[in-house]
Amino acid sequence: MARPTYRPPVRRLTLLYDAHCPLCVHLRHWLTRQPQLVPIDPVPAASQEARRRFPDLDHGTTLKEITVIGDGGQIYRGTAAWIVCLWALAEHRPKAHWLSTSAGAPFARVSVLAASKYRELTAAPCEGACEAPAPSH
Repeated sequence: MARPTYRPPVRRLTLLYDAHCPLCVHLRHWLTRQPQLVPIDPVPAASQEARRRFPDLDHGTTLKEITVIGDGGQIYRGTAAWIVCLWALAEHRPKAHWLSTSAGAPFARVSVLAASKYRELTAAPCEGACEAPAPSH
């Protein structure tokens, strides 16, 4: 019989957000004002701080898709990242549990798609500036 894989509990989350996106910055501020059951540390995606904390991460991808990293090395992207952020909040954990069910998953996907489309329509064009710079050695 296969033994279950041990998954360390999540005690802290790091939210990598696009600091040049008004929606991302707004949501970062909203998240940090909420009562948290699990602390969320916002760090600008592809920043020096993000590279220092997570040297093996594809930082270019973190500028294109919300990424949340648990203190045990768990990586959440896209819809899962939004759900884990809600899960970390005292008032929104029940909603996060529901969004992770088969009944709630379509709502979570649509919400993330809507936010992505809004971001696409309102954020300044990158014109190459949003790409993660190559790490300097």
